[in-house]
Amino acid sequence: MPSERITSFPDTLPALVPAGHGAAVCEGSACRRAGAEEARKVFRSGEVLVAHAAFVAGRLKTAPAKPLYDVLELFAFVRPGTPCVPSALGIARVLGIPVVDNAEDAARSLRQSALVLLDEIAGWSEAERVKLRPLVQTLATAGWRWAGPILQRVGEAERASSALAGFDAWRTLREWEDEAPPGKPSSHPVAVEEAQGRLMQMVGSGGETRPEQRAYVDAASYAFSPREHAGTPRIALVEAGTGIGKTLGYLAPASLWAEKNGPGLWISTYTRNLQRQIVQEIARLYPDPAEREDKAVVRKGRENYLCLLNFEEAVKRTALAPGQRSVALALVARWIAATSDGDMSGAGFPAFLAATFALREITDRRGECIYAACPHYRVCFIERVVRRARNAPIVVANHALVIAQAAQDWLSVDETTDTQPERRTRYVFDEGHHLFDAADSGFAALISGAEMAELRRWVRGPEGRARSRMRGIEERLKDLVADNENARRTLEEAVAAASVLAGEGWMSRLSAPRGPGETFLATIYGHVRARSDDKDAFYSLEAETQPLGDEAIEAARHLGIGLKRLAAPLMRLAKTLRAQLNDKAAELEPYQRARIDAAARGLERRGRIILPAWMSMLETLETGEIHDEFVDWFEITRDDGRDLDVGLERHWVDPTLPLANDVLANAHGALITSATLRDAGDGDEDWQSAEVRTGALHLPEPPKRASFGSPFAYAEQARVFIVKDVERRDADVLAAAYRELFLASGGGALGLFTAVRALRAVESRIAAPLADAGLTLYAQHVDRLDTGALVDLFRSEENSCLLGTDALRDGVDVPGRSLRLVVFDKVPWPKPTILHKARRTRFGKGYDDLLTRLRLKQAFGRLIRGAGDKGCFVILESRTPSRLLTALPEQAPILRCGLAEAVREIRGFLGETR
Repeated sequence: MPSERITSFPDTLPALVPAGHGAAVCEGSACRRAGAEEARKVFRSGEVLVAHAAFVAGRLKTAPAKPLYDVLELFAFVRPGTPCVPSALGIARVLGIPVVDNAEDAARSLRQSALVLLDEIAGWSEAERVKLRPLVQTLATAGWRWAGPILQRVGEAERASSALAGFDAWRTLREWEDEAPPGKPSSHPVAVEEAQGRLMQMVGSGGETRPEQRAYVDAASYAFSPREHAGTPRIALVEAGTGIGKTLGYLAPASLWAEKNGPGLWISTYTRNLQRQIVQEIARLYPDPAEREDKAVVRKGRENYLCLLNFEEAVKRTALAPGQRSVALALVARWIAATSDGDMSGAGFPAFLAATFALREITDRRGECIYAACPHYRVCFIERVVRRARNAPIVVANHALVIAQAAQDWLSVDETTDTQPERRTRYVFDEGHHLFDAADSGFAALISGAEMAELRRWVRGPEGRARSRMRGIEERLKDLVADNENARRTLEEAVAAASVLAGEGWMSRLSAPRGPGETFLATIYGHVRARSDDKDAFYSLEAETQPLGDEAIEAARHLGIGLKRLAAPLMRLAKTLRAQLNDKAAELEPYQRARIDAAARGLERRGRIILPAWMSMLETLETGEIHDEFVDWFEITRDDGRDLDVGLERHWVDPTLPLANDVLANAHGALITSATLRDAGDGDEDWQSAEVRTGALHLPEPPKRASFGSPFAYAEQARVFIVKDVERRDADVLAAAYRELFLASGGGALGLFTAVRALRAVESRIAAPLADAGLTLYAQHVDRLDTGALVDLFRSEENSCLLGTDALRDGVDVPGRSLRLVVFDKVPWPKPTILHKARRTRFGKGYDDLLTRLRLKQAFGRLIRGAGDKGCFVILESRTPSRLLTALPEQAPILRCGLAEAVREIRGFLGETR
């Protein structure tokens, strides 16, 4: 029975929210500011209400000595699957509790939020309360502070239950069912008049369309017209400035095409935020949730989805054990019962649990899936979403998945599932300026320690003391080949041949490697360190592959021979399994056929794609000859100065060649759209850079091109400052500049850095003075939150500030006053890597300028999102070339000045009085 102290929570506990140098602490109705030491003492006591204990611990630079009353955990338990910004204010807003944007009000709201949530539990049906009793009692044993107050409201179980009771959420899931194949998509055209009518329907009677948006619909409709010749898709390149309304603009013709022609339309984005936005806009067309679930499906890579088998095994290792891990798994169990798709990267997943345990433990990891042999196969989230996508008129995916599937289409089936692949004949590539980067990653090859160790585990299973449920192919296939002596010998041959690969713990053995794989890694590790100018650099190191010493060449040759000996039995095994599908067609059950087919595809992918690519790369090291279309290099991957991986990389110099051949040429039509397709330096009518970076240049027919500028009045809404007197290499001076600029804007500021060390140096110097001014500072690589949660917090608090790396610029979609200042620490030139130098040689001397202008253009586009927004854009580099500033709107005033003048101008323009 829970103690009286635990169950009497509402009357006695203080509430704490980090603020300034310490925290706001509320006891009853009285709130005060506590200094850092007092705040830590209250926090470590465990007798306190907080929201997101791990984040609070990081802010206070301490750790809880005891479990706390984390209201965010209570929220995740009571309202599983409900999106919520992970903060006290975020919880209060979801619950409808009126709050003001300050720390005291946030702390005061924690008690109200907890009471509202506990009252909701009291109002649940008897059946729901009975169902939850075993889980809550297990959590009480684990030491969860909310277990007592919840048991007061749901009652205790009358008899003991199994340790898994309540955790076994997979038992409540509905099984998926197969449907008949949808058939090939038709090619009925979409008339411009129809598309305009659909736009008006989606905007609604109370909405208004702009002339630019209607013109956009006309241009986008071209991509949905029938193609005339095989290999010549209808390609439309349409640039649309911020504020045009391009999402509705392309959904109008796209949704009509899908309704007329059947499944085959994929809308692809680069960021998760835009995926969610597209689904929200689709709700205008299909307001009924049940209909929307049939009409539109979000598809992501399988690593984004929860694996029920991994979750079950994590629960079995943890159930009844005291500690936060049991609590986290219980909250995931609650989410499993509520989610419709199992998407752990979705808005409703309690991602704050990543601070408790590695979420990758319960996602689907490469090479682990056993498909139809899994006891959860019929309720598997991945299998369900793939089957839905096969029949859905609209699939919302991402560039990486589209490219990965295109690279596997030669197998005629998708190795990521047991089903035939979804048909993809029409694409919309939103955030089309990222296609080049997505193709660069998707069509690259890597032979490294981590990749070899993963393949070795896939073949041989876990070895030594390695803990993994991944079964090697011997374990997975032995019953399938039990009656075939030749196949059994082939299987044994493959397992033995896999010893050529680097094994678990290879990084610790670089000085005494075992086998050809580890010997190769050790030699190239020494090669990179010998050729590097700064062998102890904080970031990753790289070196060209030539000239190469005799020792490394010999190591590459031996590894290549070993890989060939491994590939041969893998392919023979695949052939044997394929033969079984024919020879035993009359006796195989459907689940057996699916299992054999999946195993054969896994063998073929590794024996026909991965291993031959590795062998080709190693052969190139021996001959010293590489095709002009590729660039190879060695790399030591590092994070915070710590070695993570060593390998040989191969990338296309122009990755849009395979993009055009394997993706675009096989489609009937594609709309490629973005606010930043073209390089402004090319001139208004020059589309060369857009065609080069999207692959359109490699297709037989030229694309249709159209561009629509932003409707915003940048002369009145924006200011650009090039600050001339900040010594960026002096951390104190750089930090002072950020501090004064953020104070001038009164918050709502995003600071972008090209290096993590510079970001951390600035954060450590400005957090306190900003706190003194009442401004909260969040920082990527500092705060214990994922990037999405940081952006959510920043968006939800009008006067907060956020520091991030340059790459963060694409993940920030913050309308209104929450983002009114963007500051670059320097011009975001591309890093002069080996790959970049090869591309600069291929694309010409203007390549650096092109990439830099596109980055500036993308960052500026984050700043002004609506007609009422005002914002300032700052670059802290005096030598910023004027030719780069053509990336910014022509109407936006640009001022080169000192820091003091910039601060005065920003304060006056944004109307701040600080």
